[in-house]
Amino acid sequence: MPKSREWHLVARPQGWPVPEDFALVDTETADPGPGQIVVRNLFLSVDPYMRGRMNDVKSYAPPYALGQPMLGGAVGRVVASNAEGVAVGDHVLHGLGWREYAVVDAAHTVTVDPEQAPLSAYLGVLGMPGLTAYAGLLRTAEFAPGDVVFVSGAAGAVGSQVGQIAKLKGASRVIGSAGSDEKAALLVEEYGFDAAFNYKKGPVAEQLRAAAPDGIDVYFDNVGGDHLEAAIGAMRLNGRAALCGAIAQYNATEPTPGPRNLALLIGKRLTLRGLLVSDHQDLQPEFVREVGSWLRDGRLRYRETVVPGIENNLEAFMGVLRGDNTGKMIVALPE
Repeated sequence: MPKSREWHLVARPQGWPVPEDFALVDTETADPGPGQIVVRNLFLSVDPYMRGRMNDVKSYAPPYALGQPMLGGAVGRVVASNAEGVAVGDHVLHGLGWREYAVVDAAHTVTVDPEQAPLSAYLGVLGMPGLTAYAGLLRTAEFAPGDVVFVSGAAGAVGSQVGQIAKLKGASRVIGSAGSDEKAALLVEEYGFDAAFNYKKGPVAEQLRAAAPDGIDVYFDNVGGDHLEAAIGAMRLNGRAALCGAIAQYNATEPTPGPRNLALLIGKRLTLRGLLVSDHQDLQPEFVREVGSWLRDGRLRYRETVVPGIENNLEAFMGVLRGDNTGKMIVALPE
């Protein structure tokens, strides 16, 4: 089997991760055991949730182990197989990213078709971020036609799909926040949002009030902090929020202040509900069918920020935390 390189976590980050917390390690690729396959990874996913797995705390996903390869979504080509039903040359989606070659239990993979969509799409628009957007808006936030929807982090892989799905499903107005004028313009001009603003250019509450003077019904939260507080203030009676992420506090070393206006939940009868995509795998067939149709028709658009090379995997991850990406951040490995 070929040699491989893989990223290990060697120290728990304190605040923002630094390069010294990680190591790119040379390793040998093992032969596949019974029911296993060897995958040459072609595309790796880096996602904000990975920052939480670097902390040694109890959470919905176990923390990364020190001195061991990190985990993440990946798509690759099968180069050796000891499993029925999976052939050399097949392409699969699996969870052993952050490395060039992976020895995977075939039962923990999903075969994907490069003829139906680009392989990288299975990590983004047709993958975990896409299902997060679909399930979070339609099930967690209980979206209904006519709703006014506000999405934070709206130029990212999840947020950009939330806004488009809301429009396709009959939202009366969709507003997005992003971290630059260019991203805000993209939301309106390419993704069809009705309004968007750069949250760095003024208080979020003021900019949201200007964009949604009559209030909002649904908030999809990727940021937390001042965005969540602003959304609570803007919500109308029986408003709903899907709490997907809180990137504003992932690298905080001190407790971050919560929204100061939670008392508004009582009189407005608001619902704030946490969202984990793993709870909604039953929607996968419906999601792929409907979103796949929108993609083929050109009604749903997506972007990717592609960084080449395993050696740049860490920098790509840091870029996600900084908001450097437009759409899904992908690391591409050569064949």
